Amino acid sequence: MSKKILFMGTPDYATKIFEEILNNSYEIVGLFTQPDKPIGRKQLITPPHIKQFCLDNNLNIPIFQPEKLKNNDEAKKQIEDLNPDFIIVAAYGQILPKEILDIAPCINLHASLLPNYRGASPIQESLLNADTYAGVTSMLMEEGLDSGDILGLKYFKIPFEMEVAELFSELSSIAAKLTIETLDNFEKINPKKQNEAEVSFCKKIKKEYGEIIFDDAKKVYQKYKAYSYWPGIYLKSGLKLKDISFVESNSINNEGEILSIEDSSIIVACKKGSIKIGRLQAPSKKEVSAIDYIRGQRITLGNVLI
Repeated sequence: MSKKILFMGTPDYATKIFEEILNNSYEIVGLFTQPDKPIGRKQLITPPHIKQFCLDNNLNIPIFQPEKLKNNDEAKKQIEDLNPDFIIVAAYGQILPKEILDIAPCINLHASLLPNYRGASPIQESLLNADTYAGVTSMLMEEGLDSGDILGLKYFKIPFEMEVAELFSELSSIAAKLTIETLDNFEKINPKKQNEAEVSFCKKIKKEYGEIIFDDAKKVYQKYKAYSYWPGIYLKSGLKLKDISFVESNSINNEGEILSIEDSSIIVACKKGSIKIGRLQAPSKKEVSAIDYIRGQRITLGNVLI
């Protein structure tokens, strides 16, 4: 008889794991995800990625979208009635209270090599810090933030030019495989305590984190890779910088000076080093090639991009 899984998750990272469970010998008895939310300029009410996946594939799985789980007797009863053998959690977006953690073993697939980067933005943090490796941890959940015992780890070596969306995709595939390995071998696994001396945290990303100055080319490039999906990187003027490549980190320059104009991009100086910019977007304007932008602004070699 197949084990019954209650799944809790919201974005595409979770969907990939959800899909892997569906394709294996486990029965998903229910899905908990975040409520539908208004998205975009028109504020259209939009379901979470994982709910849309279920709708698109006509999956006959009960979907629950409570605003909160804490002190929610209705949600607790719904979970008890589903009688899961395991609760699998992946980027759900809510903390599970003790009364739910006690219903069944709760396994979280966290996109970092714990105890590094407990919290909301581990993938972006690994890119910001130019880590050689990222990874996924499966862990038993407890009341603390990502502090539970480790059940399994998988590593991934980050290519230098990989941006956040690609890394999300890679790690979601890794997490999907790790989920099945953890479930298949759960009774044999000896959970390991996290080393509290090595703990680090990361916060939920805010829009203002994307503002940059042309100080250090390597740091600007790391920030671009981490935030290219959202919120992007931009100057104090609001000018968004897109399609960025790292050039070098040794030269000493005037910040923001245009060092070279190429066929389809510009080389811009940082105080230390330089970067290549392919596209730019002024506030309330359409994104254009960097070449078209500087022509339109009558900016030329030696001028400063502001």
